Amino acid sequence: MPQITVDYSLPLGDAFDRQGFAVALHEVVVETAAAKIEACKSRFRVVHDVVVGADAAGHALVHVTVALLPGRSDEVKSALTSQALELVRAHVKPVDGVVLHASAEVRDLEPSYQKYVN
Repeated sequence: MPQITVDYSLPLGDAFDRQGFAVALHEVVVETAAAKIEACKSRFRVVHDVVVGADAAGHALVHVTVALLPGRSDEVKSALTSQALELVRAHVKPVDGVVLHASAEVRDLEPSYQKYVN
């Protein structure tokens, strides 16, 4: 915990500083949600196809999901979501001819969540 998943469009590959984003987001999660830095884990998934409305051309997305153990208030979750979007703005350079659609959510991990560290 926390488990962070970032989906991003293929055209953003060179424009998205994923390492910098992850490090900055981990620090924000520690400060905002009282997580431990060594517990923060981020993974990035490339999305090859994006359709916005009726148009597949000229659009890209970044969607950040932060999954935390239950117990954080709605205010903490909202603050973390807002900060995640600010970090997207800071770590994704504009791409000519591409409109960026960014979103974020913070959710609770399910009670069945377990982890293993070797």
